[in-house]
Amino acid sequence: MRMRAAVLEEFGQPLEVQEVELADPKPGEVLVRIVNCGVCHTDMYTASGADPSGYAPAVLGHEGAGVVEKVGDGVTSVQAGDHVVTLFSPQCGECVHCVDPRTNLCMAIRAEQNLGHLPDGTVRLSRPGSGEDIRHFMGTSTFAEYTVMPEIALAKIDPEAPLDRACLFACGLSTGLGAAMNTAKVTEGSTCVVFGAGMVGLGAVAGCRLSGAERIICVDLSDDRLALAEGQGATDLFKADENTVERLLEMSEGGFGYDFTFEATGLVNVMAQAVETARMAWGLCTIAGVAGKGETLDVIPRWLITGRRVAGSSFGGVKGREGVPKLVDLYMQGEIDVDPFISHRITLDEVNKGFDLMHAQDGIRSVIEF
Repeated sequence: MRMRAAVLEEFGQPLEVQEVELADPKPGEVLVRIVNCGVCHTDMYTASGADPSGYAPAVLGHEGAGVVEKVGDGVTSVQAGDHVVTLFSPQCGECVHCVDPRTNLCMAIRAEQNLGHLPDGTVRLSRPGSGEDIRHFMGTSTFAEYTVMPEIALAKIDPEAPLDRACLFACGLSTGLGAAMNTAKVTEGSTCVVFGAGMVGLGAVAGCRLSGAERIICVDLSDDRLALAEGQGATDLFKADENTVERLLEMSEGGFGYDFTFEATGLVNVMAQAVETARMAWGLCTIAGVAGKGETLDVIPRWLITGRRVAGSSFGGVKGREGVPKLVDLYMQGEIDVDPFISHRITLDEVNKGFDLMHAQDGIRSVIEF
């Protein structure tokens, strides 16, 4: 079938919305009609050329939600008409990581996914006429009217859930929620600091609240974003400056720091601040932000020797096919307020505007409406 999609033709250049060819799903694959898709920082990062693992031409987009149109042979977990959230982090349920509760990093299709292929090593996207291959991005390619994806990379959700909200659980929101609820396992009555009030940071604030934290401090440079953090459950709003660490430690009980800290900016200097403000003796710093190519994190060993721990979190430790539907259910039950995250609604033709808004730090998330 022919459809419209946003193609990354050349790094550092705007995406080109054009007509492409999409082949039918093969065994174990599913055709999904995309209804909504968030424009995420990872898409912009890859389009810029800063991502060392990026490739072109490719159809970008990974924060999608839509409706199953057709299934390939052997597909049993979804059928035509089901509402689904796309997963860049799949869950096969059988690999060494999927059967272990300690991680969500499924390895079943990662090698081919990293090459822009579907699991059999080929693609379903091509240029009309020439047949030239166009690669899949993160196994999803949701900046398109339709996509073909592996069954193991789709989460079936409540059909009553609005898809413009549900798509945010495909990446940023689940990453933040899961960092608090799954990776850190925030405890009731604890103290928390979240660095960054973007999508991931705001999700972490909500995750701390849902976990029963007593004090949740959100740190950011923007008053508008801090106001959103208050709406997600932050008890203290903190405007960052050159004395952030010193001021935060002064605010902590005994000056020892906080039980749980979260970094959601991708800035290595902020990561160091998150480690330093974790409580000596038992504080846990969870890093969810993605640093730039070649950057390193400097950690003073004494911070660790005195009991602080550091953990990384990918997709919030969420095992996608099981975990995303549960998070969407929490939203449907009124436990998570998703509406404030949607700051702009755009069309596919305006996808580059979504990048511009993100670069200008205008709002939290632009959502494409197909």
